[in-house]
Amino acid sequence: QVQLVESGGGLVQAGGSLRLSCAVSGTIFRLSAMGWYRQAPGKQRELVATITSGGSTNYADSVKGRFTISRDNAKNTVYLQMNSLKPEDTAVYYCNLGGRGIGSWGQGTQVTVSS
Repeated sequence: QVQLVESGGGLVQAGGSLRLSCAVSGTIFRLSAMGWYRQAPGKQRELVATITSGGSTNYADSVKGRFTISRDNAKNTVYLQMNSLKPEDTAVYYCNLGGRGIGSWGQGTQVTVSS
């Protein structure tokens, strides 16, 4: 059974940083692409960043240059380093197995950025 568990969210002031983690079990993590998505109140879930099994990355325009997705295959964990946070980054952040926005999801972690 695939499980994804996010952590690292919280309340931060604008301009601050957070690092999200997503621990994955029940699948061959090193062969899997991964993605981070977010959903703000009243809005649809949107792609934030993806990383392939080989380490290639892709970012939404809104986070390019501020967020970095990475993975540690030894720990079966994907990370999202978020710098220069803005109030509009406030959302529940989810990790997704495969990175295509379907299939297995974590429970989400809340990120709140105050102005």
